Amino acid sequence: MMAAQSGEIRAFPLKCQNCGRPYPASGIPYRCPHCGGIYDFENSIEYQPGPQKPGEGIGRYRSGFPLSTGQVWHSLGEGDTALVPVKVDDRSVFFKCEFQNPTGSFKDRGAAVLVSALAAQGVTEAIEDSSGNAGAAFAAYAGRAGMKARVFVPDYASGPKRRQIESYGAEVIRILGPRSATTERTLVEAERGAVYASHAYLPHVLAGFATVAFEIFEQLGKAPSAVVLPVGQGTLLLGVYRGFKALERAGMINRLPQMIGVQARACAPLWSVFHGGAAGLTWISEGETQAEGIRIMQPLRGDAVLRVVEDSAGTMVVVEEQEISQGRDDLGCQGLYVEPTSAVVWPAIQQVLADRPDPVVAILTGSGLKSN
Repeated sequence: MMAAQSGEIRAFPLKCQNCGRPYPASGIPYRCPHCGGIYDFENSIEYQPGPQKPGEGIGRYRSGFPLSTGQVWHSLGEGDTALVPVKVDDRSVFFKCEFQNPTGSFKDRGAAVLVSALAAQGVTEAIEDSSGNAGAAFAAYAGRAGMKARVFVPDYASGPKRRQIESYGAEVIRILGPRSATTERTLVEAERGAVYASHAYLPHVLAGFATVAFEIFEQLGKAPSAVVLPVGQGTLLLGVYRGFKALERAGMINRLPQMIGVQARACAPLWSVFHGGAAGLTWISEGETQAEGIRIMQPLRGDAVLRVVEDSAGTMVVVEEQEISQGRDDLGCQGLYVEPTSAVVWPAIQQVLADRPDPVVAILTGSGLKSN
C-alpha cells in the first residue's frame, strides 16, 4: 500500500497534542508514533474566501486552510447548503441543511480536505471506519481522487448507507458488536500498515467543517447567538467553532455563538461529563440508539469539545429515543427529511430556545434517505 512519495514536502503541518512533536517527514501515521497522541494543525484556520468557481465547492475557502496551496483539490461541489427558517414556538430558527451535500451529509466537507491532502502525498489506498456517513463521504471522494478505499462499518449500519458506500467502488467490511468494535478492527489494520484516513484521528476534517460557520455568517450577515448540533466524536462542533473563531480574528464578527451539543441518552458520554464531571461516566453506557451517527462512547477529542462548549458559554443536552422519532416527524412536516441523528436537534431546541436570543441556528447533518 502506497503511503507518500519520498522527499515530498508535507502538505499538512501537524503536531502531536500530547508530546508536541511535529508530524513525521515520512509515512502517514494516524497518531503520534512516539506517544500515541493525536495530531492537530500547528496553525489556525483563517477566513480567506475567494471567488466561487463552478464545481469547486468549499475550495473557495482553502487559501485559509493550513494546507499546501499547490495540491490538487478533489471536489464534488460540496457546501453552499441552504439556511432555512422554521417557526418554533413563534420564533424563527434557522436550519443549516447539510443533507444537501453530494453524498447526503456534512461529512463531505471534511472528506474533500482529507482526501485532497492524502492524495497529494501519493496515497493510493486507504481505510476508514464509520457508522455510515463518514464512510460514504470518504468512499466518494476517494473514488474522485482515484484512491482505493476499504470501509469498516458496524453490522447495524443502515442498509442504504452500506449500499451507498459500495456504489462508490469501496469495499465494505461489516463488523459485529458495538460501534467501538468497528474502530478496534480498523486500528488492527492500521497497525499492519494500512493508511488510516480517519475522520476522528486526523484533523483535516476540522478545516472542512469550519466552512459551515463561514457560510452561516455569509447567509445571516452576522453570527448567530447559538448553534445547536449533534455530537458524536464532536469534530463538527470543533470545526464550526474554529470557523467562527476565524471570523472573529478577521474582524467579521465581534462575538462567538454558544455551542450547544446534543447527544442521545442511550450513548451520551460528553453530556454526562459536562454535567457530572468524571463521575458522570458512571451514568451511561454504549446503548442502542436510532441516532447511530452519534453512538460514540469514547470520543477522541472529547476534552477539546468540552472546553469549546464551556468557553462559548454553551451546554450539552440529551434527548430520549421517542423525542428523536418525534423530531424526525416534525421536521418532515416542515419539508426537512432527515435521518434520526439529525433529528436530535429538534427536541434539543425545545430545551434551549427560550434562553437564547435570535438568531439560533441548528445543523441538520444527514439525509433521511440514508436511514432504513
